[in-house]
Amino acid sequence: MNKIKVDENLCIGCGACTAIAPQTFQLNPDKGKAEVINQPEKVDETIKMAINSCPVGAIKAQ
Repeated sequence: MNKIKVDENLCIGCGACTAIAPQTFQLNPDKGKAEVINQPEKVDETIKMAINSCPVGAIKAQ
């Protein structure tokens, strides 16, 4: 299984990932940064699109 991580230091809170994969990502209301709310069993095409949509490359699948 791949683990999805958002680097809080890089995230600018643009919300692209949350728009593309709301079942996996949300914007933390306190920090204004993206966070993973549901670790997937497998990184599917939607999650890959969300990762690739990040303008600062803050999301990684490890």
